[in-house]
Amino acid sequence: MTLEAFSNHYDLLRLLLWPADVVLLVTCSVREKAEQAIWNRLQHLKALKAKRLQARLPLHIGILGCMAERLKEKILHKEKLVDIVAGPDAYRDLPRLLAVAESGQQAANVLLSLEETYADILPVQTSASGATAFVSIMRGCDNMCSYCIVPFTRGRERSRPIASILQEVKMLSDQGVREVTLLGQNVNSFRDMSEVQFQSAAPPVLSRGFSTVYKPKPGGLRFAHLLDQVSRIDPEMRIRFTSPHPKDFPDEVLQLIQERHNICKQLHLPAQSGSSRVLEAMRRGYTREAYLELVQHVRDSIPGVSLSSDFIAGFCGEREEDHQQTVSLLREVRYNVGFLFAYSMREKTRAYHRLQDDVPVDVKRRRLEELIAVFREEAARANGAVVGHSQVVLVEGPSKRSPSELCGRNDGNIKVIFPDAEVEDAEGKALRRAQPGDYVLVKVTSASSQTLKGVLLCHTTLSRSATC
Repeated sequence: MTLEAFSNHYDLLRLLLWPADVVLLVTCSVREKAEQAIWNRLQHLKALKAKRLQARLPLHIGILGCMAERLKEKILHKEKLVDIVAGPDAYRDLPRLLAVAESGQQAANVLLSLEETYADILPVQTSASGATAFVSIMRGCDNMCSYCIVPFTRGRERSRPIASILQEVKMLSDQGVREVTLLGQNVNSFRDMSEVQFQSAAPPVLSRGFSTVYKPKPGGLRFAHLLDQVSRIDPEMRIRFTSPHPKDFPDEVLQLIQERHNICKQLHLPAQSGSSRVLEAMRRGYTREAYLELVQHVRDSIPGVSLSSDFIAGFCGEREEDHQQTVSLLREVRYNVGFLFAYSMREKTRAYHRLQDDVPVDVKRRRLEELIAVFREEAARANGAVVGHSQVVLVEGPSKRSPSELCGRNDGNIKVIFPDAEVEDAEGKALRRAQPGDYVLVKVTSASSQTLKGVLLCHTTLSRSATC
């Protein structure tokens, strides 16, 4: 039996040439566009499944993740195409679900768990040359922003024991991975309660001017402790984390990022809107002023920090003046990276029950285009500030546009393109080409809103570059 995950139409051809027994689609429900992509993919699979049945080679199709939990009944009954539906917390049940499907029945498990973190299931690195990896540290979210479906599809916050996270990061280091990103719906509210001695700690202090809709929880080892321990495992391994909520940035975390040379000086600060009125409707727990004060505090604490953010265009009740405040926030902060989307109403959310999706589609589209244009303009200026400077780049592999160039990412998570050439190794003793997983020094010669270009100077290490 082969479990096949795929992401584009070429994979459908591959399935025809090398038939899989099972196709599992891992899904997301955060935005409507992601769900629509799955419905479109199922239509392609419908023809494939019919051909397999004619050849007496049954194909079982499964929907996993958030969309499975949210739309179980619709998925199972729409054209009877899907055999397996497994929610975000049901992966351990896949063998049983597959056995049920093989007997000719549809199988489903979308129950959410208050404890499941998959802490004892370590992923397998399928690429021996992989330079980067992701490590899940927690699941769920308690913030209950009015637009967000995550608390309903992923459940309440629960964190992995720190010991299991450290074990996974150490394993990745031993395999030669050079960058790890700590993942979760709200990573910096991490709270390990796995041992009795962890339960006496005081609740965290929120960023100034921020609040939550839930009572802060006492006890547990917090994100600063985890970040400290992870960064000590391998001084030559970069550490990133995403996605955080702006309310959870204690000074201990900012100080740690500033002090440790292998914790990337890059933060994701999702703003969502530049209007305090819209932020209140979103239940974000802060005003525009509080957010800007945090941005300034971050930049004072971590000189040269790279900032990224999320924005939603056309949220319920958003007026033109609210939109213009978001435009002005983009100009004032000048983010290096941005993720911008038009609002799509999600069932189960507070907005679905309490608010009206009253911004016309064409207005949403126009506002989104304006936000993207302003973001790109300001990001080009922000990235242009490093032109003429040298950047430490983690090599990822060949550039997609030219076989004579390599690409990688700098500390700020910006893509850097440079020539594939022989340069001095880290000891300055020999010439060699850069390989995926190498750190190299690149002098930046030009910048756009998304990419830096430069010339390759030499190989280096994180430790060496930190002392220069």
